[in-house]
Amino acid sequence: MPSQRNVIFAGPAGQLEGVLHLPDAAPRAIAVVAHPLPTMGGTMGNKVVTTLTKAFTELGCAALRFNFRGVGNSAGEFDEGDGEIEDVLAVVHHARREYGHLPLILSGFSFGGYVQARAAQQLHPQRLVLVAPAVGRSVPSFENSTGMPHVPHNTLLIHGEQDDVVPLSEVMEWARPQNLPIVVLPGAEHFFHGRLHQIKQIVMQHFQGQQL
Repeated sequence: MPSQRNVIFAGPAGQLEGVLHLPDAAPRAIAVVAHPLPTMGGTMGNKVVTTLTKAFTELGCAALRFNFRGVGNSAGEFDEGDGEIEDVLAVVHHARREYGHLPLILSGFSFGGYVQARAAQQLHPQRLVLVAPAVGRSVPSFENSTGMPHVPHNTLLIHGEQDDVVPLSEVMEWARPQNLPIVVLPGAEHFFHGRLHQIKQIVMQHFQGQQL
């Protein structure tokens, strides 16, 4: 049976807390999942985050969700996305110390997607999974941060048609010059109320039968 345990590990601003989810066999990859904007109440307990974590665990990954600095029992303060990238690097370092250099999947929701896209430039994961990533200047509390970078062509990008936090039009503008496909859920809003099962299904179908 899949299992989970709470973990505490060293981060650049002090301790970071997370929850490690393990599959019922030896993991075939490491998946790190990042949560939405802390200043708007985002935590690793967010339902989109836990849905992604569950999907990756069922796909045979060691899946680690965690709280960014200043959230829950993670030390430090919100850092507009820059320090949060360092948090991701620390999480990945911890996971690789435990499980070696398995293939790496980075995933994030909203602000977490923005952070993971930037972290991917340093970590070069095998796969990137972004759900409603905050691609532009649409989230006021980090409007002065570095913009959303381009991402690998095999990135899985999921967005809601009726997203009122990160409008689909902004995501289209960002994706268009990259020729990056978007999986759009008709009628879904930013937090995907009532649509979490579809997110899980899309992720499962994307990875099933694929070599990482």
